[in-house]
Amino acid sequence: MPYSLRDKRVLIVGSGSDIAAALVTDLLREGARVTLAGRNIEKTASATKALGDAVRPLSLDLSDEESIRAAADQVRAAGGLDHLVSVATERANGPVASLERGALHAAFDAKVVGPILLAKHFARLIAEEGSLLFFSGLAAWRPSPGLAAMAATNGSVSTLVSALAVELAPTRVNALSPGVIDTSNWDVVAADKQELFRQVAASAPARRVGDPSDVSAAARALLVNPYINGETLHVDGGARWS
Repeated sequence: MPYSLRDKRVLIVGSGSDIAAALVTDLLREGARVTLAGRNIEKTASATKALGDAVRPLSLDLSDEESIRAAADQVRAAGGLDHLVSVATERANGPVASLERGALHAAFDAKVVGPILLAKHFARLIAEEGSLLFFSGLAAWRPSPGLAAMAATNGSVSTLVSALAVELAPTRVNALSPGVIDTSNWDVVAADKQELFRQVAASAPARRVGDPSDVSAAARALLVNPYINGETLHVDGGARWS
């Protein structure tokens, strides 16, 4: 029988993104039991309420190990987990000459140090055939000026999951690397979102930008396949090669 997400307990760390919302919606449609974690419990509770009564909020700050430990204790008391997915990110973009140490620390906490601590405290709570899933990103494979920190953190994620897959076996650990995805985040970081999307679509082999549903489908594929381990799945329309 194919592995199913029905009744599986899934914790998603990072409550504020369109990708997280799409993943939660799809997980609920497949019958999963979802907990949404974020450092701002009021904001996280509001997000869970918008997604429906089936989603439970949890306070968790990736920059605070005690917060991660406390969240793991709550999950343990509730019976454990099948899957943990972290979509959390912090931007530290800009020319190297202008980067600030605090922003760099926040970026690495979200993408590298935080996931290591998640593995430290949650791996023992993952059920048989369960997994940890972390998010990398296109900047690691297509570096560009102003994105050195993003390239470093995303590249570290890919290396990290291979190491964790070996150390935490048989618990699986994978990464997902999205390309340019049509989310509200671009309303803030792009001067002209539609022009950016037009350029990306013209150059990428898939001839379009991605949608949160593309990322959600790939994430769920990694969760349900018990023989994918230590890998980075690229969901970028082939943009690495263009």
